[in-house]
Amino acid sequence: DEILHSLAGPPSPPGQDPHGWRVPVDCVRANELCAAEPSCSSRYRTLRQCLAGRDRNTMLANKECQAALEVLQESPLYDCRCKRGMKKELQCLQIYWSIHLGLTEGEEFYEASPYEPVTSRLSDIFRLASIFSGMDPATNSKSNHCLDAAKACNLNDNCKRLRSGYISTCSREISATEHCSRRKCHKALRQFFDRVPSEYTYRLLFCSCRDQACAERRRQTIVPSCSYEDKEKPNCLDLRNACRTDHLCRSRLADFHTNCQASFQSLTSCPGDNYQACLGSYAGLIGECRGVGMAPGSLPLPPLIPLPSPHLGTGFDMTPNYVDASPTSITISPWCSCKGSGNMEEECEKFLRDFTENPCLRNAIQAFGNGTDVNLSPKNPSPPVTPPPKTEKSPALPDDINDSNTMYDTSVITTCTSIQEHGAKLNKSKEQSLCYSEVRL
Repeated sequence: DEILHSLAGPPSPPGQDPHGWRVPVDCVRANELCAAEPSCSSRYRTLRQCLAGRDRNTMLANKECQAALEVLQESPLYDCRCKRGMKKELQCLQIYWSIHLGLTEGEEFYEASPYEPVTSRLSDIFRLASIFSGMDPATNSKSNHCLDAAKACNLNDNCKRLRSGYISTCSREISATEHCSRRKCHKALRQFFDRVPSEYTYRLLFCSCRDQACAERRRQTIVPSCSYEDKEKPNCLDLRNACRTDHLCRSRLADFHTNCQASFQSLTSCPGDNYQACLGSYAGLIGECRGVGMAPGSLPLPPLIPLPSPHLGTGFDMTPNYVDASPTSITISPWCSCKGSGNMEEECEKFLRDFTENPCLRNAIQAFGNGTDVNLSPKNPSPPVTPPPKTEKSPALPDDINDSNTMYDTSVITTCTSIQEHGAKLNKSKEQSLCYSEVRL
């Protein structure tokens, strides 16, 4: 042990890996480290003053601002990132943009994601999806996988409670002119996607379909009449610009572009052939909430510490969804159009095509729905997909649900699909009770 210790040499300085590279930290921690060092702290204050009310060229022309920027580029703040769903996510993003809005022109079509990169794959969840989607072609052709996903959610107390909560909130009529509260709907949706494991949420969002009834159920997953559709479609560039005035929405949009932007140098059209990163960033756009008082020109830059937590205000309209109930093609779009774009029409169409004609996003959704993950590294091949043994028990059903203990009984699915499509009257049975329960939910 002593010999090995002596060969290892002295430990790396804090914040560096053994090769001398600076290890990125989250921006909240980087902010604390900077505040503890007088040089960094004073330069950070200087840079904030430089950014206040000035454009980037004016700032860079000032020698004091340049010096502050150079010092900060050697500090943990420069490389800091945020973790998705971290406790102080909004605070972290506020710190990130307080630095990086001064380092860029501010007019880039694509912005780098402030989030830590997703390195793991969805192998386990994809294998789960392949089992759920039905390995037997005979049953696969009859199954409504989106109904399967809803049944699986009902078998999990947390998923059932939060799904029931957002459906109820998004379906509650406020008045004759306002059929729902979009802000409350978005908040409930965000809680669902943040607090429920992705093996449930992804199955609801990305289930594969062979008929229109299934595809319509998939489209209705987020209750689009409240969370998605509106009286008029805004211009897509106006929508993007409004999104960029908010730290959270700007971050989620940048994350989507980083992880879903079509890459023709990869086999899957996804950056790094990473489906998980794309699906996660897509889900991150759903139900985003808007902060209060965050216009780009008048945005008060955060103090070093402590930072106030931003208040959440009205719901943001960047939420994407399926545009129709087609089972054969997948078309995703935010609620916007390029009408009235003028000389910016080409840029607007480019932004819209990143959703509607995005091969990475389409391939990722189809792969998950079919349970076919990609693994391009021969050193770590994906284990073969095998269905669970028949002796494995399904989770116990809640007492208030009258249902079969078989989660994926195709006869039940077929019965429910028949009720939904044809309104057939059936004798009272467990299958019928499940269908009625699902319709009420």
